[in-house]
Amino acid sequence: MPHIHIKSFKPVPLPAEKGNVRFHFMASNVAHDDERLIATSIDEKEFFLLVKETAEKSLLKSEKISRPSPTYLIKQALNAYAALSGSEIVASNVNDTSKNIHLEQEEALWSIHDFAKGFPEAKDVRIEVGFGSGRHLLHQAKENPDILFIGIEIHKPSIEQALKQINIMNLKNVLLLDYDARLFLELVPSNIASRIYVHFPVPWDKKPHRRVISTAFINESTRVLAPQGRLELRTDSENYFAYSWETFIALNKAKLEVNKNQDIAISSKYEDRWKKMEKNIYDITLINEETSPELTIEGSFDFKSGLDEERLRTFNGTTKKVEGGFIHFERLYQTDDGRMMFRISMGSFERPEHLYVIIGNEKSYYFPTRPVPSQTNFAIHKHLDEMLHG
Repeated sequence: MPHIHIKSFKPVPLPAEKGNVRFHFMASNVAHDDERLIATSIDEKEFFLLVKETAEKSLLKSEKISRPSPTYLIKQALNAYAALSGSEIVASNVNDTSKNIHLEQEEALWSIHDFAKGFPEAKDVRIEVGFGSGRHLLHQAKENPDILFIGIEIHKPSIEQALKQINIMNLKNVLLLDYDARLFLELVPSNIASRIYVHFPVPWDKKPHRRVISTAFINESTRVLAPQGRLELRTDSENYFAYSWETFIALNKAKLEVNKNQDIAISSKYEDRWKKMEKNIYDITLINEETSPELTIEGSFDFKSGLDEERLRTFNGTTKKVEGGFIHFERLYQTDDGRMMFRISMGSFERPEHLYVIIGNEKSYYFPTRPVPSQTNFAIHKHLDEMLHG
């Protein structure tokens, strides 16, 4: 990812701006004085730049949780801060900060909050989880112009590559989302999708709790699928296949299809490689036979007011288990205007969210965005508010 090494970090009075880049405030890690975050925005996109200092030089890059797409936004922000502060650049992989001609149009790139405001209307919806190179997603969209395809991916170079191809091919029936698919499904209306594709997910053999396929994911997919809709898993991993089969077959009721080494209309470059290596390809398909109740979500992410710094410091590095999930206070920061800020993980154990909470005397809020509006997150937010503000 884009980054700059500078000889020494030079704070500038904030707020400040350089061109179309705005810098709002800075927050310092209370436990590690070599780490700072700079709240940044370009147009309507808000994110943090991360500063890591050493005796020899300092690293300036984008912070992982809030990192925006496309990547040129990060490059613009890094160069803007370096120029504004008069920093001496030691090394940089940030050269061309111009917008790629094929990224001029970003209508296909949605945020999770675009979906939260209102799910797009369509006669038929198909969702691909982890679209990778985008070959399967784009092929399906081109062949089925009357179907809305939603591609979910957290690998930003893959998102940009797919966005370029969408613009080049002038596809109007594809939306891309940079988010956790397990959380996204909680926003999707019931009985709306005809297909959910999970093709070649990361096996996570050493961290099985991170696998996409789980009982919770299958149940949420079943709710989202229309009657006779299909959840399609395709994998080259024998471990993942065995794990997934055990998960599917443990369901109280299920109609399943299993295939081995079946060709499909379009294959990814990885699948082509694995076939050359004579690896087996496994398919498990769940056919939904149920009509699910409509999705209802009610709640609030508002906070009470008040700042008790001594109280907040006692939470730093701790984890609180609550009904339905947990809250982990990963890191505590203090902003240059006297507020406190936590980086936290919260939500269910299977589908946690990672975000920031800014706490002030007059106002507290999530940054840069609120959690996904799910019943689980609303319930856990109440516990968080009570802990922060009593």
